[in-house]
Amino acid sequence: MKIDIIIPNYNGLRLVEKNLPLVIDRVKDFNGVSIVIVDDCSSRDEFEKIKELITSLSDIDPKTKIELIRNEKNLGFSSSINKAALKSNADYLVFLNTDVIPEKDFLKAAIEDMMEDNNLFGIGFLDKSIEGEKTILRGRGVGAWKRGFLIHKRGEVDRDNTLWISGGSCLVNAKVFKKLGGFDNIYNPFYWEDIDLSYRAQKAGFNILFEKRSEVVHKHFEGAIKKYYSGFQIKTYAYRNQFIFIWKNITDLSLVLSHILWLPYHLLRALIRLDTPFFLGFVLALVKIPVIIFKRIREAKNTKTDKQVLQKFK
Repeated sequence: MKIDIIIPNYNGLRLVEKNLPLVIDRVKDFNGVSIVIVDDCSSRDEFEKIKELITSLSDIDPKTKIELIRNEKNLGFSSSINKAALKSNADYLVFLNTDVIPEKDFLKAAIEDMMEDNNLFGIGFLDKSIEGEKTILRGRGVGAWKRGFLIHKRGEVDRDNTLWISGGSCLVNAKVFKKLGGFDNIYNPFYWEDIDLSYRAQKAGFNILFEKRSEVVHKHFEGAIKKYYSGFQIKTYAYRNQFIFIWKNITDLSLVLSHILWLPYHLLRALIRLDTPFFLGFVLALVKIPVIIFKRIREAKNTKTDKQVLQKFK
């Protein structure tokens, strides 16, 4: 069994220096584990320092292979992960953000789950999210269709069903990941790509699972998104990608009609609130309509409907 741990990085030298040795330590008892860092066009100085770090760590623990690859321009999360994942020859892929620290034996339970279910696409880890002075347990997501949109939120961690698995802390079957085409680059630079992939996997007939025994610590506010993007930009991309997700994936006629009928309400509400990111996100999604239509047609053959995917969270 071969496992590739893929870590996307953008100007995160400090996090890589701090967390990469911990990742190596957590997988030292597993055979066949490699680590691939995909640098999304960080500064040349940071990139060279990461190269030096990898060389020093390889000398300390030669058993764990570490590879560094680089995007020559900044592409975003989906493209960075896909660059390593789609060419991997591993059986399983682990995706970890640079601000995620795996706990001891974090892979053990997830691998056991994979061995028990041949139809399992991916497993989301228990995410101990550090938010201010609190630790919020995340990793299981739930959702419901409300007023023409898919509304998603954190689910309690006492159950194993989940609407999506986080792209920053999960294990997936590499063969199925490739079959699904990986993360969709249309969501670059970030947000909704993991919900999209999980949703497509379930509509295609595969299962996903939340595994609370596979634990990681996630320090969200140390990551690149909060550091390099403004709140305005983050909200705009989130709104844009929410529209893209619906227009690309929702095919049940009643849900499509619901979205169309509720859209004027949401636009008016955003106008009253002076929610500029909502309007900008809407326009940016409209620009991508030709690509969305193409993807919608290409992915039309599914074994499950939208309601079948969503009904387990009622």
